[in-house]
Amino acid sequence: MPGGRVEPGEDDPAAVVREMREETGLEVAVGRLVGTVERPGPGGVVYEIHDYEVTVRGGELRAGDDAAEARWLTPGELRALPTAPGLLDALAGWDLL
Repeated sequence: MPGGRVEPGEDDPAAVVREMREETGLEVAVGRLVGTVERPGPGGVVYEIHDYEVTVRGGELRAGDDAAEARWLTPGELRALPTAPGLLDALAGWDLL
């Protein structure tokens, strides 16, 4: 799942477009906010994560420099993979799985 930090001066939609391009090679249009979760990070930090719907407008799917591969998955294929704790529950709770 692509993701990353919002850089200084960016809003969420700009960060989504940038991260999707960097991590997947895809150009996207940002849609509605589908959900927000909080997850613990190192040193007691808590990350607030905002997940958005996107529509692919161009580009070619490829793995960014921080991933071994990039591919489209069915919900069943996603459920069979090791994922971050709580990811599948959040996606299911937002009616995305």
